[in-house]
Amino acid sequence: MAAARAGSRPLQPTGRDPRAICEIAAPASSSAQASNADVTRHHPLMVMVPRQQQPLLPSFLFAPPSGATGGREAPPAAVVAGAPSEPPFGKIEMFSPVYYAAGAVGGAAACGFTHAAVTPLDVIKCNIQIDPAKYKSTSSAFGVVMREQGLRGFYRGWAPTFLGYSAQGAFKYGLYEVFKKKYSDLAGPEYAAKYKTLIYLTGSATAEVFADIALCPMEAVKVRVQTQPGYARGLRDGFPKIVRSEGYAGGLFRGLVPLWGRQIPYTMMKFATYENIVEMTYKHLIPTPKDQCSKPLQLGVSFGSGYVAGVFCAAVSHPADNLVSFLNNAKGATVGDAVKNLGLVGLFTRGLPLRILMIGTLTGAQWMIYDSFKVMIGLPTTGGAPAPTTVQMEGQAELKASA
Repeated sequence: MAAARAGSRPLQPTGRDPRAICEIAAPASSSAQASNADVTRHHPLMVMVPRQQQPLLPSFLFAPPSGATGGREAPPAAVVAGAPSEPPFGKIEMFSPVYYAAGAVGGAAACGFTHAAVTPLDVIKCNIQIDPAKYKSTSSAFGVVMREQGLRGFYRGWAPTFLGYSAQGAFKYGLYEVFKKKYSDLAGPEYAAKYKTLIYLTGSATAEVFADIALCPMEAVKVRVQTQPGYARGLRDGFPKIVRSEGYAGGLFRGLVPLWGRQIPYTMMKFATYENIVEMTYKHLIPTPKDQCSKPLQLGVSFGSGYVAGVFCAAVSHPADNLVSFLNNAKGATVGDAVKNLGLVGLFTRGLPLRILMIGTLTGAQWMIYDSFKVMIGLPTTGGAPAPTTVQMEGQAELKASA
């Protein structure tokens, strides 16, 4: 009877470290204890955890808040199968030179590979803009290119596209992180939070000024190769041909001002819209703080927010995109010639549906690649909150030091 009463007593706190594996009341039998010890020895991951309140969302979407375990901490990562390992490059300090360099590398990968991947769509778009009489629609343009140039015609200009947009992406994303932090510091904590969208706009615009200087020569070569099949086979012969016939400034950088006109509004819309959509998504659509969501969910938010931002980007920057294509295609052409040839309505609408499809997909993929790279090296994804100012960071450091 005494043994039965002992076996039916409720569990009492053991006084152990709360992270330790929970013990289970076992019969006061030496054979049962030996059996349990044998199972644990042969199956170290088969452990019992306390019953806890189940969250409303599936557990794979987010890490439950600390209160969900009834005040007890989760088991240490060492005993959890599939626990994430340390970042491959060690811990990167936020807003350090290495952090900004990582942004440049991620931006180069995000822009270079995505733009090269959509080269066939870019070939069609540029030809519709340059010669609408021959390339009357998207479907007919595909047929014309296939008949006249074959499959290789859809990938003309991929090399200058990849190199140019890789360089542009490095400056765009890397410098955006720099200027967003600098402008937040200049504004101070109160105004940085109040006017965060203005900081997104000015930071991205400043970064794009430098990014387009890196892009412009490759953009000039790309347009010539894509729209004039007999002009050059690619970057290797197209680049020196433009320099010999028109010079550096007159040939490679002639389209810089229209390129700024296309890319600066595009990038301002891209970054400001993306940052705000991400913030609203976590605030209104996902009932879990961002830092408690799983990485796959965060990257899904990155792609979806980027796609929506890309649609707005395409509409805002499309007139300048038509100008860039026209000026880089015709030697000695002016903005007035472009407006006269395309018409005011055509300037805003010619090639727009295809560009919305291309830029929406492109922008969503870029943000997902960029944030995937950041996650891979142990950094948080972009968006969800304005950048903290130096004053705020110093205050947080002082609080940690005094704790």
